Amino acid sequence: MIDLNQDVQFIKGVGPSKAKLLNRLEIYTLKDLITYYPREHEDRSKITKIADAVEKEEILIQAVCVSKMSEIRTRKKNMTIYKLIVRDDTASAVLTWYNQSYLKSKFKLGETYSFFGKVTRKNGTIEMLSPIFDEEGKNRNTGKIIPLYPLTYQLSQNAIRQIIENGLKMTKGYLQETLPQNLKEEYDLLDFEEATNKIHFPQNFKEFNLARKRLVFEELLSMQLALLSLKNQYGRTRKRNCFPKRNKNVRYY
Repeated sequence: MIDLNQDVQFIKGVGPSKAKLLNRLEIYTLKDLITYYPREHEDRSKITKIADAVEKEEILIQAVCVSKMSEIRTRKKNMTIYKLIVRDDTASAVLTWYNQSYLKSKFKLGETYSFFGKVTRKNGTIEMLSPIFDEEGKNRNTGKIIPLYPLTYQLSQNAIRQIIENGLKMTKGYLQETLPQNLKEEYDLLDFEEATNKIHFPQNFKEFNLARKRLVFEELLSMQLALLSLKNQYGRTRKRNCFPKRNKNVRYY
């Protein structure tokens, strides 16, 4: 059996320093981690042609690098700007990043990559600022539905996604079911372990909705049972404290 109460710092990819950041999010144990549900999901699965890009929309494109990364140093705020030109079969786009020197060696001329980011148009040029990217054939950051979590300073979305993924791998096959089978069948509910995994990393929004249905059902059921327990407890207390009926034949003074 896996210990769901084990300290989060011992999960792969955490350690003492990241554990402190997770503690700020009230994540102290493995159980806290896997039940730290996303605040929303971002659909990065649908590819848009560059020519069809709409101003201020966040889109996914697949494009070939047609230039080397250019580096522009500015005196203002000691900033370095990196620009890359990419193209698909419909149009080209300029991708821009700020102060990210590690990107200089990330892209190869003639290679295809996936980029996800917000589109702007300047003087007829399609631009994308600080896009997230993957190499062709990989989908670590693009090409799927991505969970987004409430964060604290110094802890990135990529970091917490990886940590939660590691935590879920640890619990595979060990999460105990909390609802009886007949109740799950009656309301068409997923198993607890399946719902826990799919609320974080669904393949599509149908899976997400099924996972959410199961977890919300259980939460509401727990609330109802707790209220029923309080009601019964209140009833027993009131019964014990009831005064006996006054006997007309007995004088009380």
